[in-house]
Formats: sequence, structure tokens, C-alpha cells
Amino acid sequence: MKSDRRVEVTVSGKNAAPAPRTATLWPVRERRDLAVRRLLAEAERFVSLYHHEQLGGHGLGRRLLQVRALIEDSGTYWHTQAELTFGARVAWRNSARCIGRLYWRSLKVLDRRLVGDAEGVAAGCLEHLDAATNGGRIRPVITVFAPDQPGRPGPRIRNDQLIRYAGYRTPSGVVGDPRNVGLTAASASLGWQPPEPRGPFDLLPLIIHSSGRDPLLVELPPEAVLEVPIVHPEEPAFAGLGLRWHAVPAISNMVLRIGGIDYPAAPFNGWYMGTEIGARNLADRDRYDVLPAVAEIFGLDTSAEHHLWRDRALVEVNRAVLHSFHQAGVTVTDHHTESERFINHLNREERAGRRCPADWSWIVPPMSGSQTPVFHRYYDTSHLLPNFLPSEIRTGTGHLVSDGSALVFSQSFDPWEP
Repeated sequence: MKSDRRVEVTVSGKNAAPAPRTATLWPVRERRDLAVRRLLAEAERFVSLYHHEQLGGHGLGRRLLQVRALIEDSGTYWHTQAELTFGARVAWRNSARCIGRLYWRSLKVLDRRLVGDAEGVAAGCLEHLDAATNGGRIRPVITVFAPDQPGRPGPRIRNDQLIRYAGYRTPSGVVGDPRNVGLTAASASLGWQPPEPRGPFDLLPLIIHSSGRDPLLVELPPEAVLEVPIVHPEEPAFAGLGLRWHAVPAISNMVLRIGGIDYPAAPFNGWYMGTEIGARNLADRDRYDVLPAVAEIFGLDTSAEHHLWRDRALVEVNRAVLHSFHQAGVTVTDHHTESERFINHLNREERAGRRCPADWSWIVPPMSGSQTPVFHRYYDTSHLLPNFLPSEIRTGTGHLVSDGSALVFSQSFDPWEP
């Protein structure tokens, strides 16, 4: 479907928010269905968690009565500002595939729940990038837009991250990021005009959906995206590869679920661990696949795999990434340091009497895994709530269950990617 809805937005001031509407009342029969019972259960569990951890239990009974009445009357309820902030931070704390959770309490929460139109979401995304970039001193930030409500779905961002590079199919292969060929084609179908000549690091526009309207295509202004040219600390020829990467890894297509309320547009970011860029984005064979070119620059013998030329080239790419980010004054961490921090986080959570879920296959770095402390142990694999969930939960591919102590999310596929 073609769309001529394009907009240029700036990061000046706060978004004007529409007045909230009263939620549509549900018939009595529908209020008794599984969805509402699940909402009540999740809401009560979350509100109890918030009051016990933040307020020592004070005021819990009164708030539970209020939430129950709201759900019975309208099929939904509204989080307080404090509940939203706590819920977003705990969602990070519960993210089993994130190694960088030591700083979960520092997450900056931008409350934009009154913003549900695509233009407002676009402006909020640029505001998010500005706050997160912070001149290179990357800050963990989440921006929470309008939630799903009965009969009124919230906005959605199609891009899996706010910043993505285009991928173009050509007779000789893909130019750019092969991962984003589909998103690039979708953007073009909505009217996006790629730059000429087409390059390997062309910024893709955002595709934003809001209820009852055609998708909105929003091009990111170059000044909104901080990028780091990748150079090597000792080999000048490395710069000739023309590599670069953006500074803020802002995931944008996950659903933030807090107490049974889904926020489908809630972009969030930490900062990069170097291997995410150097060992995955740039090195994976189905991504930029730079290792053969790097091996040639360093004169490595690529005639046989037992020469371990891939391993040696991989180290040099990761050295280049860390060197370049540090040289540019942009926050980044290495996999050894971050592994130690995660063990510190795990120990803190255990001392606090809390479960700390972790997915071994994601926590262990994609490079030198056995040389890090996170490799040599097992982890709790529960999916606790609040959390960030794949948008596919609405299609029935996942479901909520109770393990007796916490609500957990059960899923049969892998929605998270680096």
C-alpha cells in the first residue's frame, strides 16, 4: 500500500498530548472472560509487588480496591507515574537475555502515555534519541507511549530498532545490512526514496502505525543519529573499509507489559557491548560479513580453517570497535567487564531474595565466552513479569501461565535478536 503520509519532526519542546478518553465499557459477559481475569490477576500481583518493594506495603489495600473497580467498570486501569517508572525498571530487571541489568534502577522513564498519534510518536522517538545519546555519554532511556485499551489499540513502531541501516538486493548480493532487506522494501513501498548512490550505511525511516490510519513514514534527520566511524588502533588500512555504527541500540518493536497493561510502543535502550557490533552486526556471515576483508588487510592465511584466521580477524574487528567508541567519547563496554558486572547484579538480586532469570545462550558473549565468569554456571530460565515481550503475543503464539510464585511468559519461538 502506498502512503503519502510523510512528516518532518523536530526535538523542540514536549509533545502536546490529547485529552484522555473514557475507555469503552465492556458487556458483563465479556468482563468475565479469560482476558479480564488475567488482567485482574496480573494487576493485583504487580500492584502488590510495587507497594511491597517501594512503600513497605503501605496503601496496598486501598490501591487494590481502586484498580479492581476500574477494571470492573472499564476493562482496564491507568498506572500512576510511580508505578509506570517502577514497572519499566523491573521489566529491565526481568529481561533474561540482557547482560547489562546491573543499572536497572537508573533507567530514565519518559512518560508519553497520552501520545497515541503517529506524528506524536515520531516526535517522541526523536526526543528519546536526543535524551539517550546525551552527547555520547549514553543513558538508559525508555519512552512509553499510549497503551492498548479495550477497542482502542495503542500505536506501534514497525522497526525493530529506532536506528537501522538499509539493505538492498542487487545481482551481486546485498548492499548494506541483509537483516533489513524486508524493512527496506517495506519503506520503499510506502514512498521512501533511498539516497543515491546507495551505500552500506543508509539510515532507514521509521514506520509508525496508529489506530485507524495508514502507516506514517518518518525519516530520521542525520543530526538525530550519532555514528562512530570504525578505525583500528594500529592498522591505518582498516579505515579504508568505511565501517561505522550508530551509538544508541534502541529496541522499538517489543511490548512493555506492566501489570497486565500492554504498551506496544515503548522504545528502550542501554548502551552497546562491543561484541554486539564487532562479533555480530559486522562479522556475522548473514550480516556485514567483514572478516574476509579484515583478514586480507592483516595478511592472514585464509587457505584453511585450522589457521584460525576468522578468530584472529574477529579479535581485530572487536578491538577496532572498542578503540573507535572510546576515541569518539561514546559509551561502550567490553564483554569481560560486562560479564563481571552481570555476576555482581546476580549476587545482588540473590541477596535481595529475588529470582534473576537469565538465558545462558544470550548472557554468554559471542566471543571468548569460556573466558568470562558467566559461562561456567546455570541460570533460572523463568520469564517474569513485568517484562518486554514480542508483539506476536497478540496472535496467540505465546501465553501466560503461573508457576505459583510469579506470572511468567511462555513462548515457543525466539523473538529477540542482537
